[in-house]
Amino acid sequence: MCRMHMAAGAPKMNLWLLIAAINGALAVAFGAFGAHGLQGRIDAHAIEVFETGARYHMYHALAIGLAALAVRSGAASTPASVAAGFFLAGIVLFSGSLYLLALTGVRSLGFVTPFGGLAFLVGWIALAWAATKVA
Repeated sequence: MCRMHMAAGAPKMNLWLLIAAINGALAVAFGAFGAHGLQGRIDAHAIEVFETGARYHMYHALAIGLAALAVRSGAASTPASVAAGFFLAGIVLFSGSLYLLALTGVRSLGFVTPFGGLAFLVGWIALAWAATKVA
């Protein structure tokens, strides 16, 4: 479902694991940028908002990785893929809105953030569902 075939006979690539790794790297980069690149450019509250986005970005990059491992279990594959999808949506909506809010100061972006939090919650519930399917 979320595995892509490479060459015939070659090992299958786990797309969700790739997405987790890319998001983990991005979370580290955004975290470093928030800690070092934004000092003196935006106020302390905005840096705190940006760092919250980076922290939740990393938590859920790791959660996607966990779901990617569960995708390998046949019966858990569908709920684990659902979980990974919701974690990714949460990263985009929650962390993305916090990054933009911190960088632009546009407070209306905060309207999007709770939808990202809801996506995270649904992802964790779907991962729990996947756990009940693992043999």
